[in-house]
Amino acid sequence: MTEKKYPITTVGALILNEKNEFLLVKTYKWKGKYGVPGGKIDLGETAENALYREIKEETNLNIDNVSFVVMQDSVFSEEFHQPKHFIFLNYKCFTNNANEIILNDEAHEYIWVNKEKALELDLNIPTRKLIEIAI
Repeated sequence: MTEKKYPITTVGALILNEKNEFLLVKTYKWKGKYGVPGGKIDLGETAENALYREIKEETNLNIDNVSFVVMQDSVFSEEFHQPKHFIFLNYKCFTNNANEIILNDEAHEYIWVNKEKALELDLNIPTRKLIEIAI
């Protein structure tokens, strides 16, 4: 009998600072394109709790004023380093400790930008859609 496979559900967020700029991270997983921090939801964990955990793990940031923005499918995207089907639960939130970023090994660069500057960057498609909807 063949094992049935399912999409991977993840959370991610546009994190805004006091200057109304938001954080983008560059990652090898997305072939060097900019995206938002986030990750998988653990079994038994709520999506919002996963968001707080993933943001802390990946950036060292504390977030608040979390609001849901959009759900997106990413089905075997050529931008991702391996064929996966993701369901992205995307949020918008704020941070008060923007100067305390410590990236984990999932990202190798970050930038704080406004919408106009962000849309000029090499963004992965889900991040571009999130920015266009949220900002």
